[in-house]
Amino acid sequence: MKILNIVGARPNFVKIAPLMEAYKAYPSIQALLVHTGQHYDKKMSDSFFETLDIPDPDVHLGVGSGSHAAQTAAIMVAFEPIVLQHKPDAVLVVGDVNSTVACSLVATKLHIPVIHVEAGLRSNDRTMPEEINRIVTDAISSMLFCTEVSGVENLHREGVPEDRVFLVGNVMIDTLVKQQPKLQGLRTFQELSVSDGAYGLLTLHRPSNVDDPTVFARILDALEQIQQDLPLLFPMHPRTRNNLQHGPFGQRLQRMTQIRLLDPLDYLGFLHLMSHAKVVFTDSGGIQEETTFLKIPCITIRENTERPITCEIGTNQLVGTQTDRILAAYQSILQGSLPTPSLPPLWDGHAAERIVDAIHRYLPLL
Repeated sequence: MKILNIVGARPNFVKIAPLMEAYKAYPSIQALLVHTGQHYDKKMSDSFFETLDIPDPDVHLGVGSGSHAAQTAAIMVAFEPIVLQHKPDAVLVVGDVNSTVACSLVATKLHIPVIHVEAGLRSNDRTMPEEINRIVTDAISSMLFCTEVSGVENLHREGVPEDRVFLVGNVMIDTLVKQQPKLQGLRTFQELSVSDGAYGLLTLHRPSNVDDPTVFARILDALEQIQQDLPLLFPMHPRTRNNLQHGPFGQRLQRMTQIRLLDPLDYLGFLHLMSHAKVVFTDSGGIQEETTFLKIPCITIRENTERPITCEIGTNQLVGTQTDRILAAYQSILQGSLPTPSLPPLWDGHAAERIVDAIHRYLPLL
């Protein structure tokens, strides 16, 4: 079997690494890696390949940035000749970025089965581009691998046949488990002059948060109070940095002396900071999962989440963007009033092995 495996953006790299490793146990599977080039910044791309031991891509489309429509279209145009050349037995996509939906559409129109890893997640918010990508990809996929029970339930509710849906665990956690031993020799938080468990980690990048001045102001109101009590480390997504440089909030943030603005970090550096933080503030999906596994308190600054299990049994609090709710969640952590978290089923570091085993057994039957 020949399978084209698609990556394009930072979250994809973390998810594809254990799959490329798991394929090695199956000589009958020829696994080729296609990098769309959706993230082209070195911190967002190349360093992940080196750190996570991902093989060099067999194909690099080099698409780069653009609007959602332009980027999705460019990926489709560039990917179609690759599919026609290689004639794969399947195309495997991960997550919910533009590369995911673009390559799924190309494969489906050429009658190639699509395998979706991290299927079934739903925020029920169609203003999020990722939600549209998830819905479309799942609707045209032939094998759908879910990280949590809510994904299975969502797919069943949408009419996906049960024999195409697999609950396998979380490949992001596979990568975290494998990379954890490498954290022992790092001194990331020490080099930033903060103490173990005595700082917060902050990430913000969603347009709904950083492009809307009213929403961003509410978030900053909360952070301004929190940073007086707890130093905050803020690795800045390029989108957020650009907004601060050209918007009204840059100078305000600079006056918050306990917030440290950092460049994007590589995977291990960020994981090290996350592992030793007192609390993580984020609007990222993957960080909700990683903090749940690490049992680090997480405050998600969004109105919804496609990963409800992180709130139901994990360490995540979904608080929206209102100042008082963010502050109340922070106080609950200080007071130790949260229930003891637990790990979601099958988040054990072996999801990729289950996925590749299922592909090996069931793909020939499609």
